[in-house]
Amino acid sequence: MRHFPIFLELTAKRVVVSGAGECAVAKLRLILKTDAEIHVYGVSPAAQVIKWASEHKITYIPRPLGHNDVGDAVLVYAANENDALDAEVAKFGRNAGAIVNIVDNLNDSDFITPAIVDRAPVTVAIGTEGAAPVLARKIKQQLEETLPTSLGTLARIGQAFRDRASILPMGRKRREFWSEFYFKKGPNALAIGGRHAVQKLLNQLLNETVNKPDDLGRVHFMGAGTGDPELLTLKARNILHEADVIIHDPSVPAEILELVRREAILHASVTKETAIIAKEHTQKGEQVVRLVHGDLAQNKAVRHEITDLSTFDIPYEIIRGIPIEPALQVFDQQIPRRIMPNAGIYTKQTKHNYINEMAGS
Repeated sequence: MRHFPIFLELTAKRVVVSGAGECAVAKLRLILKTDAEIHVYGVSPAAQVIKWASEHKITYIPRPLGHNDVGDAVLVYAANENDALDAEVAKFGRNAGAIVNIVDNLNDSDFITPAIVDRAPVTVAIGTEGAAPVLARKIKQQLEETLPTSLGTLARIGQAFRDRASILPMGRKRREFWSEFYFKKGPNALAIGGRHAVQKLLNQLLNETVNKPDDLGRVHFMGAGTGDPELLTLKARNILHEADVIIHDPSVPAEILELVRREAILHASVTKETAIIAKEHTQKGEQVVRLVHGDLAQNKAVRHEITDLSTFDIPYEIIRGIPIEPALQVFDQQIPRRIMPNAGIYTKQTKHNYINEMAGS
């Protein structure tokens, strides 16, 4: 990852744009979604720049940017469509301590502006490191079709309720409350009864959650299969995303572990300690995933771990996935023979070795 994605506070902060033509207009459309103080410098302004200035959405100064104009700016955009002039503006900005974007110049910019799906206060930023803007636009289009315009309203109502919801303990119980609101009951309440119905629902849901007995923790045994995240079942992906603790084989590929939420605790497994770690977390009501490399059914260590869990009286569940045998059939059909030049005939063991090598890579 070359560009680290962050959300920058711009309320009442100064953003400077050098250039007032169509190149600047494209950036200004996004910056105007913020509460920044926007100052635009340049000659021959586009009609849209004049219009925004007349509406007091921006401050337009009809001359080129000088080194004294950057001042306390947080961001500086160089949008003059002139390499020498943009380089000079970038120097002004950096000398003043601002971070700089030179439009259409990835290598000389300090940051890039992503494609954005705006459902304020929910904002989705999409970046491709400048490699494929057309791909970012396509993803943006798909997300806009997926996320309802009412999502922002729901999020604002939820945001105002956060202080009241803070009576719930941090962790699973609070997450379940918000999940129930945002993904199940909230959208329906908003569609049928509007904001009043949503407020009523939040109070009711909070009372139900406060009085609900704590769930028992349990261990979910899951096989990582070939190591391809796309071959995990939907149930397995959902459990990985919701789990509090992951106890995983060191050989489980990073692509699988990327599906785990960032707040989850990860333990590289030591078989003798698995049951002890699981007991510690399940007693707190936490959900634990024991993530095994390869096929779950073929892992002898798992049987010992299940026996240990039974000794501690810890509930567990087996999450059955796609076994490696069907994956080997995919190997037969899809892996080009040029990968194995001497494989006019190749044994089942050879294929197993290849699958395991790919899973561990």
